[in-house]
Amino acid sequence: MPAAPAADPAPAFPPPSHPRLIVPRRFADRRGWFCETWNAARLAGQGLDVVFVQDNQSWSARRGTIRGLHFQAPPHAQGKLVRAVRGRILDVAVDIRRGSPTYGRFVAVELTAAGGEQLWVPVGYAHGFCTLEDDCDVVYKVTDVYAPACEGGLAFDDPALAIPWPVAPGEASLSDKDTTYGGLAGFESPFAYDGVPLRPELVVP
Repeated sequence: MPAAPAADPAPAFPPPSHPRLIVPRRFADRRGWFCETWNAARLAGQGLDVVFVQDNQSWSARRGTIRGLHFQAPPHAQGKLVRAVRGRILDVAVDIRRGSPTYGRFVAVELTAAGGEQLWVPVGYAHGFCTLEDDCDVVYKVTDVYAPACEGGLAFDDPALAIPWPVAPGEASLSDKDTTYGGLAGFESPFAYDGVPLRPELVVP
C-alpha cells in the first residue's frame, strides 16, 4: 500500500536511509545543456554521504517491461541511485525493513531522460521499475558490488503491496527469475529498522 501521509513536515534534507528524489541542475545554451549527474561533496553537504563502487546499465526494448522487485542482503547490501538516460520509467522503492512502522509501503516516481530526475533507493528497500515507453535505458550507481549469493526479491504484483503498475500483470515483460519471487507473506527480511520511517513525500534538494 502507499505510504500514509505524515503527521509532521519532512526535514529539509532527509537522512540517507530515506528515499530521495534528486533533480540535478542543467545549464542550457543554444548547443544543448550540461549537468553534474553526481557530485559527492554537494550531496554529502545535503546529508547523502555515500560511496558508489559500481555503475550498472539496463536496456529494455518494450514498454511494460518490469525489472524487480530486487535487493541485495548484507554483507553486500546496496543503495542505488537510479535514472533514465533514454525514455521514461516508473521507479518504485518498497520498505522491507523488519520492525518498520511503514513495512511494505512504497514510494513511486516517474523518472525521465528529458527531466533528468534520479531516485535514491537506500539499503533496506526493494527496488523495481516499469518502462513507460519502448527503448528505455536506465543507469544506476550502487554502493556495493553485485553478489549473486546475496540477491533476493519480491513479486512485483503482490496484492499485499498493491503497487499501481501501469501494465496488467499478465502483460508485463519479466525475466524468468523475477517470476519466481514470492510476496510479503512468509518473507523474512534481512534488514533491520533504523528508526527512520518512510514518508510519502520525496524531498527535492
